[in-house]
Amino acid sequence: MKKKRKVETNSQTEHQESHADKAESATLAEAAVPGCEAESPVGEGAAPVDEAGTHTPDGDDVNVGALRRELDNAMTEVQELANVRNYAIERFASEMLTVRDSLELAKAVDLDEQGATALEKMLEGLELTLRQMDSVFEKFAIRIVAPEPGEKLDPERHQAMSIQESSDIQPNHIVSIIQKGYTLQDRLIRPAMVIVAKAVEPAASEPPEQEKA
Repeated sequence: MKKKRKVETNSQTEHQESHADKAESATLAEAAVPGCEAESPVGEGAAPVDEAGTHTPDGDDVNVGALRRELDNAMTEVQELANVRNYAIERFASEMLTVRDSLELAKAVDLDEQGATALEKMLEGLELTLRQMDSVFEKFAIRIVAPEPGEKLDPERHQAMSIQESSDIQPNHIVSIIQKGYTLQDRLIRPAMVIVAKAVEPAASEPPEQEKA
């Protein structure tokens, strides 16, 4: 009788284990089939998604519509800046046409035929052309950089081309200007080329005469 009960007990245990294995297999199969998993509720940390947006894997909202509007605004600003630049260049070119016309008139003067009178007219035309050009520079905030002799060298605005000894001008000060410089809207576009002074070196003393033997 004891053996029979022991056999029945083993049979019940095996039946329970088999039932548990089947249940576990069914759970795994259900999880593997798409659409069979249970819907997870939206937690507090989940980011809502609207029609015009999405969210990153970190849960941060990204409004695509807002980003597109910002991009459009930036492109509009860039186009407006380009239009302003083109308009400024067009104005400058238009003003310079008058200067060129004056130069062409001066070039057309026949010096051989008119002699001294033509030369005087040419000089007058050149002076007029320079005044016209100065007026154009004034309109577009172009300033001349022309340091005076004796002015201290400014590396930000002057370019030393050579050094010259001078007893009248202090070292590192300007002796003379070779070429004028220019600024545009207070920004240097070409430095003034200058000659800079340095101290006069003392003359070498003559060696004493050798005593006669």
